[in-house]
Amino acid sequence: MDLLEYQAKALFRQIGIPVLPSQCIDHPRDLKQLEIPYPVVLKSQVPKGGRGRAGGIRTVENTIDAIATARAIFNLSILGKYPNVLLAEAHYDAEKEFYLAVILDYTLKRPVLLGSCQGGIHVEGVMAQMQRVVVEEDFSPFYARRLAFKMGLQGHLIESVSDIVQKMYQLLIQKDLDLVEINPLGVSANHEVMALDGKIAVNDHALGRQSELANLASSLTQTLQPADQPTDLQWTDSQGNIGVLSNSPCLAAATLDLLYKAKGKPASCLIVDGYASWDVPSAASPVQQLQNALQQLTDTQNIQVVLVNILSNAAASEAVAEVIASYLLSKDENNSGVSGVDPAKTPTTGKLHSHDSRNRRRRNLTPKSLSRTELPHLVIRLANGKIDNIQDRLAALPVHWMDNLEQAVAQAISLASS
Repeated sequence: MDLLEYQAKALFRQIGIPVLPSQCIDHPRDLKQLEIPYPVVLKSQVPKGGRGRAGGIRTVENTIDAIATARAIFNLSILGKYPNVLLAEAHYDAEKEFYLAVILDYTLKRPVLLGSCQGGIHVEGVMAQMQRVVVEEDFSPFYARRLAFKMGLQGHLIESVSDIVQKMYQLLIQKDLDLVEINPLGVSANHEVMALDGKIAVNDHALGRQSELANLASSLTQTLQPADQPTDLQWTDSQGNIGVLSNSPCLAAATLDLLYKAKGKPASCLIVDGYASWDVPSAASPVQQLQNALQQLTDTQNIQVVLVNILSNAAASEAVAEVIASYLLSKDENNSGVSGVDPAKTPTTGKLHSHDSRNRRRRNLTPKSLSRTELPHLVIRLANGKIDNIQDRLAALPVHWMDNLEQAVAQAISLASS
């Protein structure tokens, strides 16, 4: 269970992690009694990422603008949820932004410290700079300082950032948490650090030992309003023809942004938690989640192309590719055939792994008439991992492997248009 931002920051405040002055807003009229000087940032309180891209985080300069903006945010669905509470928070001028997290790695059975010298909503940039330190033995400040050094920090930042990492670890252990994340950790011109956003994932099995968290969980289920759509279908448009599958709300939002800017027509967007961007484990089976999502998108009548954009480490990317291969090969055996559209005859942008010899093998197949029992085109973008063998296994299917997100978006739009 993920806490809301204001709940996470309350725990930050208790443990000594610096947070900005803030107030919870239950109704736009509450802003008339706001005690925080303007400018103020209004934030939708839903346990979802991508709030900024969706319009759920906005800066206001006065009470009139604040009330109008609050009304808009209260009526804004973000990935299937409407907020019942907004967080009004003081504005902060950050010169730099970092990413920090402490997680329980269920594979290693150890806590892991994560840090990136780039933070914020640009997920790919954050991941490109990501450093990790496994806590092998009893925790000591050495681990936090080692992470700060690996992030390339210098001077006073080493001490201030490592101090926050220590407190994050302490919070994780004291409260039986699965994840403590700060993204971004803002750094001002005078090297002051501030947790500008926070995420906490509670271990459901620990609620019996943590009465405070149990109360937060109870209030969370009572206050969140679901949007009028299935919980597993995060976003949908009946006029579109491209399905999107991603493993992070921020990554999904970035993919949708690129599709719209390139005049693409997204039909629906599904988000799976199993192979999360920071390798945070999910309670549900990641294999089952991915299979269910693939089935839903490939079985939808109007979807002509499924764009898979999953960002993770090499091992997880290889596992994702294997799940996709197993699903597609199983589905192809049960279907009457593969798509009769030859990707060699469609415009391509960037590196297309299934080109040349693989397309020659596909042209030796007997084309069959298109029907919904057949697979739509799949454009798969995995940033890491050795998957050449899997690409060969899927060479006869309408599957296109891309390295770059913008190229994958262009390829998906080209296939959907043709």
